Amino acid sequence: MTITAEAPTRTRDPRVILNALEERVPHLVADVGVNDLWEREVQLLLRDSVAVRSLADRILGQGIAYLITAMESPGVDMGVGKTVDIGVHQLILDTPLYFAFCDQYNGGKYKHHAPLIKRRCDGTVMRTADLISKNGFEVDTELWAVDESDCSPCDEKVPDSH
Repeated sequence: MTITAEAPTRTRDPRVILNALEERVPHLVADVGVNDLWEREVQLLLRDSVAVRSLADRILGQGIAYLITAMESPGVDMGVGKTVDIGVHQLILDTPLYFAFCDQYNGGKYKHHAPLIKRRCDGTVMRTADLISKNGFEVDTELWAVDESDCSPCDEKVPDSH
């Protein structure tokens, strides 16, 4: 009898992924009172839009998972709800960091962000969460489910957008 073991499921850690980009943007953490990129982005979320540290950590992690999955899945229809979108926007607004993401995960090409005005209510949010899980990330189901019927999609007419 032959027994075949399944390969262990790979889990990608958003904190490790983010901090690995520090060598590309060392000026973002040098002499600014933070230890690493993760702490920088969490502090910016706390400053601007999220009131609780644990929630900022969760939102940032899911934003990273979404962006990387979108970059590694060109042409795939994806979208986030309002909650995870806070983390996505934080990363995009920190442009030196976002360019480092694009360089590392989108073949050096800028990944445009071109949201539509009207939100879609077609199940895209939870389908996107499933794609993120299949891409090796742990999905914070609570953050995705809270907005599951209210997707903030991007305009597919803009080349290489998410």
